[in-house]
Amino acid sequence: MTPATLQREFDVIVIGAGAVGENVADRVVQGGLTAVLIEAELVGGECSYWACMPSKALLRPGTALHGAQSVPGAVEAITLTLDAAAVLKRRDYFTANWQDDSQVKWLEDAGIELIRGHGWITAPRTVEVAGLDGNTYELKARHAVVLATGSRPTTPPIDGLANLQVWGTREATSAKEVPERLAVIGGGVAGTELAQAFARLGSDVTLVARSGLLGAFPAEASRLVVAGLRADGVAVRLNTSTESARENDDGTFTLTVQDGTPDGRTTVTADKVLVSTGRHPALEGLGLESLGFEAQDGQPLKLTTDSTGLVQDLPDVPGTPNVQGTPNVQGEQGPDGAEPWLYAVGDAAGRNFFTHQGKYEARATGDAIAARAKGELRGAPAAWSRYAQTASEHAVPNVVFTDPELAAVGRTVEQARRDGYNVSSVELPIEVSGSSLHSEHYEGWAQLVVDEDRRVLLGATFAGPDVGELLHAATIAVVGEVPLERLWHAVPSFPTVSEVWLRLLEKYGL
Repeated sequence: MTPATLQREFDVIVIGAGAVGENVADRVVQGGLTAVLIEAELVGGECSYWACMPSKALLRPGTALHGAQSVPGAVEAITLTLDAAAVLKRRDYFTANWQDDSQVKWLEDAGIELIRGHGWITAPRTVEVAGLDGNTYELKARHAVVLATGSRPTTPPIDGLANLQVWGTREATSAKEVPERLAVIGGGVAGTELAQAFARLGSDVTLVARSGLLGAFPAEASRLVVAGLRADGVAVRLNTSTESARENDDGTFTLTVQDGTPDGRTTVTADKVLVSTGRHPALEGLGLESLGFEAQDGQPLKLTTDSTGLVQDLPDVPGTPNVQGTPNVQGEQGPDGAEPWLYAVGDAAGRNFFTHQGKYEARATGDAIAARAKGELRGAPAAWSRYAQTASEHAVPNVVFTDPELAAVGRTVEQARRDGYNVSSVELPIEVSGSSLHSEHYEGWAQLVVDEDRRVLLGATFAGPDVGELLHAATIAVVGEVPLERLWHAVPSFPTVSEVWLRLLEKYGL
């Protein structure tokens, strides 16, 4: 067929059909609007195929095996090593073998249209799509354009690295074989999780981190993870910079690293190198320059959004009716009555790089768009309303699925003090009947961050085997601003690891 230019109109255009984009589209359709998703890759996005699901599928068998090895009576009945082929096969199952048929069927059932292709903004409320079918689509949005394009890996400035075929997280989570030797550059969540996953699958792993491991967490918590990795044979090189990388004649790679000491320059040779040094919003190629946005000082472009996901400070472009609720103040309509139209959610908004939080933001944004279209929402919504992403500012939960796990929500002590709170903290090792029953030699740590003026929780951190299951109780306490005196009446069942809540409150003085 001869390629054609097709013109279409929808209430809402969403660029990006990952989990976040799907949620926005679903909410606006439930609100009575029409929606189209633009996606050049697999529907379901990074989390479904290259991040959350496959990485956890790689991690879980090792955690289950280690758990069994930690309980007398079970350890005698099991093998001591994982079946790597079986683990990879299970990983393939959780990615649907990188096929998105079921996700596409869900869109159809939900009444959401899909156009496969690359989309970019050409004018206010206008998106052009280079369709993978060869057609060009010129789309108009009656109400909103939403950027749900996720994020991309940030490449560190390491000499020689840009010329090498190394792994990013995509290549690692979709690997078909387990390398004999793996070097991991980066001490964040993805690098740490994958280092442990491949070590337990049989790789000889070296992890090189420029500073500490999992630096966003309290040091007492991250130290337990470092110990867990080293127990699995991972050579953890902290406070060590990677100076250069090269490929050898035999196809292996050599990193030159420096730990800051006079004799600290050494080399690490591996069959594969995984680079996991952070991510940035995927905003390139979206036409934002046509709206007047510019990257600063060579840094990736960033957007500022309000509590509904509405992009703030939309530049004035001469000769363009660039209406974003002019003047653009928290979503107020402009003098011509025009509705604000440009939104960003999830990783694209750059606030929190977690799928669950992006989906939460998407639900609020979708509801806000539908409400504004009906005239039910004007200006900024109330905090904690269904239209506001308030939890993204105060109560973001996060689990690192290493063994031991790390789980945290809300503010750390340092963050709370920077935000002007009068805070105290209470912390202790997790030593309760439930933990001793859980496994031999259980090691854990817990912390509560308390707003002393209101006597409510601002944050909580747990470290230890399976502590991710403790996190939702902490999230509810932080979101609900439950007074400590009332929280004391939430009696933990015996004998569970949750008894640590009682011990924390008792140590605080209740």
